[in-house]
Amino acid sequence: MISVAINGYGTIGKRVADAVAAQDDMKVVGVSKTRPNYEARTAVEEKNYDLYIGIPERESLFKEAGIEIAGTVEDMVQEADIVVDCTPGNIGPQNLEMYKKAGVKAIYQGGEDHDLTGLSFNSFSNYDDSYGADYTRVVSCNTTGLTRTLSTIDPIVDIQKVRAVMVRRGSDPSEVKKGPINAIVPNPPKVPSHHGPDVKTVMNGIDVTTMALLVPTTLMHQHNLMIEIGNEVETEEIIDALEKRSRVLVVEANEGLGSTAELMEYAKELGRNRNDLYEIPVWKESINVVGKELFYMQAVHQESDVVPENVDAIRAMLEMESDNEKSIAKTNKAMGIL
Repeated sequence: MISVAINGYGTIGKRVADAVAAQDDMKVVGVSKTRPNYEARTAVEEKNYDLYIGIPERESLFKEAGIEIAGTVEDMVQEADIVVDCTPGNIGPQNLEMYKKAGVKAIYQGGEDHDLTGLSFNSFSNYDDSYGADYTRVVSCNTTGLTRTLSTIDPIVDIQKVRAVMVRRGSDPSEVKKGPINAIVPNPPKVPSHHGPDVKTVMNGIDVTTMALLVPTTLMHQHNLMIEIGNEVETEEIIDALEKRSRVLVVEANEGLGSTAELMEYAKELGRNRNDLYEIPVWKESINVVGKELFYMQAVHQESDVVPENVDAIRAMLEMESDNEKSIAKTNKAMGIL
C-alpha cells in the first residue's frame, strides 16, 4: 500500500483524499489544514483521517476547538511516499523545498505554474511523461476538460487548429466573497487566455487558442470549441469516439440535460459523493462536422474533474502501473466513474 499525504484539505484536497482512500493500492496517511474549520473537524471525526497543521503557531486554536491533530505538515511528509499538494496557488515553491528536503515526490495542481515542476500531467495525453518523475502538476479543471475530449478525437480528425471560448463560473459554490454577481467579465480581457498555453503542456504540438469570460454562476464551466481538422469524418464518428471514451459523457438536451444546472442534478441522481461529476459532459446536439471544421460544446465540473487524474498521477510517478488505460480503468472502478 502506497502512503499518500494530502497537503491542503479544501475543495480539491478533500476530494483527492476520498479518491485515494477508495483505491486498493494506496492509503491516506494524513491531510492538512491551516485553520480549525468544519472541514478540519469532518476530516478527523467523520473521515478518520489523521490531521496535520500547516501553521504550527495555530496549534492552540485547534486544541481550543477540540480538534485532534497528529502533528505538523513536516511530520506528515515524513510518513508519505508521495504528497498531493492542494494548497492555494503560489504556495508551491516554498512547499517544494520541503518536499525535496524530505526526499518525497509531489503532485501539484493547476493553480501553480508549469515552470514550478517543468512537467504537467493528463491521464489520457501524456501519462508516460510523468512515469517515475519526482514532481509533476495536474493541469487545471478547464485544461483537463479540453484535453480529455481533444485527445480523444485527435487520432480520428487530425486536429489542425483549435479555437475555444471558455465560459467560466464566477466562483465555487462555497465562495461567498467572490463574483461577479451581476456582470459578464472578460477574464482576462485579452487573447489568448492561459488555458490554451496550458493545454500545450500536455498535448505537444497542438495549435490552440482560447479566450475566457466569467459569468454569475457557481455550478460549472462551459466550453465552446471550433476545430479545424485534417481528415474527412462524419459527425457520427465523433459521437461514437466520445461515447466510448471513459470520463466523457455524451448527453442530450432533449432528455432534460440542456444546462449545467440539470447536469448537476444528474450527478445527484447518480448518487455521487458531494454531487460530483468527474466526467466531461458533451452535448450531442452540438457535435457537428461542417466540411473541415468540427464544433461541439461541453461542460466541466470544476470541483471534481481533476480528481481521478491525481490518482493516476500517483500510479505513474511511483511506477505502480505503466499502462495509462489500466490505471484509468482501476481508478474509474474504485470511484464509480462512467
